[in-house]
Amino acid sequence: MRPCAYRDTWKLLLVFAAARTGKQPSSLDIDDVNSDLVAAFLNHLEHDRHNSVRTRNARLSAIHSLFRFAAPRHPEHAAIITRVLAMPSKRFERALVTYLTTEEVDALLAAPDPTTWTGRRDRALILLMVQTGMRIAEVIGLRCNDIHLGTGAHVACHGKGRKDRITPLTKPTIKALRDWMAESSSKPTDPIFPTRSGKPLSRDAIEHRLTHHQRAAAVACPSLNTKRVTAHVLRHTAAMRLLEAGVDTTVIALWLGHERVETTAIYLHAHLDIKEKALARTTPPNIETGRYHPTESLLAFLERL
Repeated sequence: MRPCAYRDTWKLLLVFAAARTGKQPSSLDIDDVNSDLVAAFLNHLEHDRHNSVRTRNARLSAIHSLFRFAAPRHPEHAAIITRVLAMPSKRFERALVTYLTTEEVDALLAAPDPTTWTGRRDRALILLMVQTGMRIAEVIGLRCNDIHLGTGAHVACHGKGRKDRITPLTKPTIKALRDWMAESSSKPTDPIFPTRSGKPLSRDAIEHRLTHHQRAAAVACPSLNTKRVTAHVLRHTAAMRLLEAGVDTTVIALWLGHERVETTAIYLHAHLDIKEKALARTTPPNIETGRYHPTESLLAFLERL
């Protein structure tokens, strides 16, 4: 969880607690922020602010962090702290991962106008995200001196949980970045993907550009109309491309900067071809493999029902 997520959680909670108790936020004590108030706050997030269950659980995780910090320092509030820490996350159904096919990626990369400054910037940005699977915050934080295009070309980024990692670059990505950096001629500490004013692109700006290019790409590739292309979808796409290439999930976890290898298992669940290949390996040799195809007579029977 990003530091700003903890900050935002406590801003929301303190405002909510102040309204419920009638106290100023600076006057609140641990006794005021008990399990009943936290439960009411979580309900407020879901029902009044219309937050998702994931966001609700993330807010609770931030609250737990502070109460775990307070536990050994305020034993006089042990009962209240224990009850808050015992509050469980809410279960939810995990949706399948959305990712782009090779044809959809090609259409998206062809969408930016190469005759414009923003088009050349956007193409380099999309290519880097699809190839490396970097998070949007990592891309925003990139500076020119984080890109190394010589021997052993790679990008260095400051990832989630304050963990640095290095990701190698492919030849097409190297060429796109080399051309873009030669054109921008920026200082080493300047953002690699700036706005016209030289500031780093914001989250909203990147997502807006992706949506814009998706609409243009959907003309040549209609399947893009059924998907919502976001920075995280590009991250999923990078993972699925590695998986399709036969890369082990432990390597993919390192590539994406996952803290736990188990997190990468979502891509195994999403990839039907991998499951079919596993099924084929376990099928007895005298049995034909493949999907079931109904006969015409069966289809006719079903049509008559």
